[in-house]
Amino acid sequence: MNPLGYGDPLRLGPYRLIAVLGEGGMGKVYLGRDRSGRTAAVKVLRTELAHNAQMSQRFLREAQAAQAVRSKGVARVLTVQTEGGRPFIATEFLAGPTLDTAVQRYGAFQEPYVRALGAALARTLGDIHAADLVHRDLKPSNIVLTSAGPRVIDFGIARPEHGLTLTTTGQIPVTPGYGAPEQVLGQRTGPPGDVFALGAVLVYAATGTPAYGGGHVAAVQYEVVHGQPRLDALPPGLRQLIEPCLAKEPALRPLPAQVTSAMAAPRGAGKLWKQGPVATEIGESEKRVRQLATFPDPDARTGTATGGTSRRRFVTGLAAGGAVLAAGGGGAWWMLRDETPPREHPWDADPLAEGDYQKGKAPDPLWGPKKTLGTGRVDLLTIRDLVVLDTQQPDLVAHSVTSGKRKWTVNSVGNALYSASLDLLLAMDIDNLYGISPTTGRKLWKQFVDIVTPLAVDGDVYYYHDIAPSYKDPGKVVALRVAKTGATPLWSVRMPFSPEADDIEAVAGGDRLVLTAGEYGAVALNKADGGKAWTVPRKSGSAWTPHISGDTVYLGGQSVRSFRLSDGDRGWSKPGSTNSGLSVGAVDGDRLYLVAGSELRCHSTEDGSEQWVRELQNTLLGTPAVSGSTVWVSSERGTEGLKAFRKDTGEPLWTHHEKGGGAQGGWSVAGAGNRVFALRGQKLTAMPVV
Repeated sequence: MNPLGYGDPLRLGPYRLIAVLGEGGMGKVYLGRDRSGRTAAVKVLRTELAHNAQMSQRFLREAQAAQAVRSKGVARVLTVQTEGGRPFIATEFLAGPTLDTAVQRYGAFQEPYVRALGAALARTLGDIHAADLVHRDLKPSNIVLTSAGPRVIDFGIARPEHGLTLTTTGQIPVTPGYGAPEQVLGQRTGPPGDVFALGAVLVYAATGTPAYGGGHVAAVQYEVVHGQPRLDALPPGLRQLIEPCLAKEPALRPLPAQVTSAMAAPRGAGKLWKQGPVATEIGESEKRVRQLATFPDPDARTGTATGGTSRRRFVTGLAAGGAVLAAGGGGAWWMLRDETPPREHPWDADPLAEGDYQKGKAPDPLWGPKKTLGTGRVDLLTIRDLVVLDTQQPDLVAHSVTSGKRKWTVNSVGNALYSASLDLLLAMDIDNLYGISPTTGRKLWKQFVDIVTPLAVDGDVYYYHDIAPSYKDPGKVVALRVAKTGATPLWSVRMPFSPEADDIEAVAGGDRLVLTAGEYGAVALNKADGGKAWTVPRKSGSAWTPHISGDTVYLGGQSVRSFRLSDGDRGWSKPGSTNSGLSVGAVDGDRLYLVAGSELRCHSTEDGSEQWVRELQNTLLGTPAVSGSTVWVSSERGTEGLKAFRKDTGEPLWTHHEKGGGAQGGWSVAGAGNRVFALRGQKLTAMPVV
C-alpha cells in the first residue's frame, strides 16, 4: 500500500480515495471510504483503455458475475459506476490474510478447523452455483479469512454453467493443482470442477502442501489428469471426506450441499477466526483499516490532513509497521485479476528491474556473506522460507532466505532429501534414517537402515540403495513409505546394475524411479512394486544424471537424450561437442541447461536443438542454478567468479566476486524465490536476480 501520487484522483463517485493498493495492466486499485466511513477497494480502468469497448466489458464482467451471487461467503460488490468516461468498481474491502498466507505463516490447520473451513466454502459454492455460475478458479489465494469466516474472491474467470470454456484469446485459465482434469483438458467445466478445487484447497489447508506436486506447471497438470493426489498426510477422518471431491470423473464428485453436511464441524471450530494467531492478524488488519477510515480528509493540493499530519507519512508508517492490508485486502486481490500477479510466496524477493542494476557490474548482495558451517562441496536445498546446507561435518544447517539468520542445526546427519508434498526433510546418520521437521529442525522419528546410499524421494516414497557386504552382490533398491509419523517398507528389489557400478544416480517422478550408472545404461522401475518398466541398454552409450519433467526423462552422457517416462519410448538425441560429455544440470520450462566441461549450454526440451553456449576458462562445478530470468554457474577453481547469464539468450549479465577473498574453490549454488544462494568456503550469500 502506498500514498496517493501525482495524477491520482481524490474521489471516485461516493468514495474519497485514501491510498493506492496496487496497479496492473488494466487499472489501478485504491483504498477508499464513503461519507459513512465504510471502506472499499476501488478499481478504475486505465484512461487509455476506457474507450475500448472490449476491455471495458472484460473489466466489468467480474463485477457482474459477483453481483449475481447472494451469499455471505463472497466479497460484495458495492457499486459499479462510470466517472469521467472511465468505469470503476467498488467492492467490499476484506481485512484478513488469504488462506495460503495463513498456512505459510502459521502452518497446517487442525482437523476441526479444516472441517469448519470446508463446510463454509462448500456452502458458498452452493450459493455460487445457485446463481447459475461456476467460479472456475477456487484456490488458497482466492480465499480470505475474515472475522466473519472465509470469503471467496476473484470472479475474474467465472462463467455461467452453460457458458463457454475458453476465453476470448483461446487460452484455458486454470491454476495448476486446483483446476479439475476436465478444465486442464480444455473441456466444459461445470459445478463439479469447483468441488474438485475445493478438495485440493482442503488438502492444502490440512497438510500445508498441495495435493498435486511436480517440478513445473506441465508436471503438475499431468499429475492432475493422470496421477493420484497425495493424501497420506491427511487424518483418516478428513481423507474419507476429501478424497471423493478429487475424483477424476465429475459425476463421481459430491454436491456442495453434501460436502457441507459431511464436514459437520464440531462446536468451537469457528474460533479459528475468533482467537489464536490467525484471528490476531485479522484483528490487526481491521484496526489499521479503521485508522485509515477515520483519518481526516487531505487538502486537495498538499495531501495534508487538517490536523497537520501528512497522510503520506501516516500511510507509509502503517506499511512499515507491518500492515497486512495487501494480504488482507480481499478486494485488492480480486480487483487485480489478470494483471501483475502477486508474489508466489510472502518470503520471495522482488526481482531487479531495468535500471536497478548495471550490466557487467554485479549488484550488491541481498544479504551476506554470512558465516556458516560446511567446507568443500556442499549441497544447498531451498525449502519454503529456508535454505538448508547439507554439510560435510556432517550436519544440517538452515538459514532464513530473507535475512540469512541461522534458524536451526541438526547435528551428525546428512544426505538430506526433501519431500515437498509432506513438508518433511529426510536425512541419515551411519545407521538410521530420520524424519525432520523443516520448520523447527526437530527429529520426528528415526528408523534403522544400516549402511545405505540415498537415491531419491518422490511424494511419500523414499528410495535408497541397500549396499551388500559382498563386492560380488550389487545390493538392493529399497522403497519406504514415509510420513510425518514414521516409515514403513514398501518393496525391495535387486539393484539392476553390475556390482562394479559406483556412480549410480536416480530421480523419481510420475510412476517411475529412473536409475543410471554411467556406462551401464539406465533402468526405470515401477514406483508401485519395483518391477522393471523399461531399460536403456549398456551398448547404447553412457547415461548420466537423469532429470524428469512431466512425462519426459532426460539423460546425459556422450549425448543428451530424451525418453518418454511411462514406457521408455525414445525421443530425440543430440551428441555432445566436447570430449567431456554432457551432464543435464537443470530443466526450466522448455529449456535444458547442460554442463559440458567448461561450457554452459542451453538446449530446447522439444527437440534438443542448441539455443546458446557460453564457455568459462575452467571446468564448471556442479550444476547451474536457475532463478528469475537468470542462470548462474561457477568453475571448479572459483577464481573466475560466480557468473550470471540471461536464461533465455545466454547474454552475460555480471560476475560476482567474493569481497575480501580468502575462500578457495568454486561456489555451491541454488536458486529459488528470485534469489540465488551462493556458498564458498564457510560464507553464504544471497544474490538478487532479474
